[in-house]
Amino acid sequence: MKILHLITGAETGGSRKHVITLLEQFSKDEVVLALMHEGPFAEEARQKGIRTEVFSQNSRYDLSILKKLVAFIEEEQFDLLHTHGPRANLFGIYLKKKTGIRWVTTVHSDPSLDFVKSGVKGKVFTALSMYAVKKMDGYFAVSERFKQNLMKLGIDGSKIHTVYNGIHFMKENAEPIPRSELGLTDEDFVMAMVARLHPIKGHTIVFQAMKRIEAEERPHLLLVGDGPIKEELEEEVKNLELNSHVHFLGFRSDVDGIYASSDLALLASYSESFPLALLEAANQHVPIVTTDVGGVKELVEDGTTGWIVPVGDASTYAEALHGAVGRRKKGTLADMGETLYQYASERYSLEQLEQATRHLYTHLIQK
Repeated sequence: MKILHLITGAETGGSRKHVITLLEQFSKDEVVLALMHEGPFAEEARQKGIRTEVFSQNSRYDLSILKKLVAFIEEEQFDLLHTHGPRANLFGIYLKKKTGIRWVTTVHSDPSLDFVKSGVKGKVFTALSMYAVKKMDGYFAVSERFKQNLMKLGIDGSKIHTVYNGIHFMKENAEPIPRSELGLTDEDFVMAMVARLHPIKGHTIVFQAMKRIEAEERPHLLLVGDGPIKEELEEEVKNLELNSHVHFLGFRSDVDGIYASSDLALLASYSESFPLALLEAANQHVPIVTTDVGGVKELVEDGTTGWIVPVGDASTYAEALHGAVGRRKKGTLADMGETLYQYASERYSLEQLEQATRHLYTHLIQK
């Protein structure tokens, strides 16, 4: 078995971590990672011992690498192509046509929303992306709900395999980032939101919810991640007069420590499959407030291990934050995080991720 994974290499969020974590479960002879950019992604993959090849583009519209990828696939005699993300999926159409290689994808986001706020080009790329998604031989859905979403796009359900994300669950919490380094105290209520700064992630909903909370009880929000709307979000925080409570931390490699220093983890996305960030929060025994997207109901039990609120509803989100603040005052919030950890660690291991992925690979190769 020899698998080529293709992704742009510019990712900084959950898809990057998912790919690296997955490839670590396979032997060096079984998987190769192909990227379109040198950078932190490539560097991290090599540090993990993953064979990494970069096919650099002059721009995202540079198609000259396609012939190089075709030659690479034929020379190395790969059994399967596994793409991640809309650009890699578009390239997969050409690669399959030229080489005949079997092709599988992990859909990390809703393809109809990948190019939100990208104007006319966004509409064109959305159409191409939707076309590409329907051309694969197999699909990984990271939740049952997301499998249903793919089927609504007209994809044969027999080609879609639900494979839950997995992480290495620690027996002990990570070392918390000292709150003093962030200008915070032990008395402050601290929330962590790990998400790229993109419209689909719903940061605005969180800001609006925070504004509904009285200043003396208002939590502090740690924003981990970077993205195309950073300046827009910073301006919104300023306009809402939340500067003293919203902290932009940028990309961080110590997410576990940030979660360990937090009282609550947040997700406010308009669309997700199965957010890896929530598993990372569970790993640090931190309860969650999340919008009702993707497979979150398969992880979070509303009122027991966190709160699930409707998408785009700032008022209900604020009620959930109020509830979390109240639980902390009563001393029961940490118990919710402990219950979440026990549930997640039993069901979302790296072992199940590797076994389920290998099973589909073997099935497709032997067809």
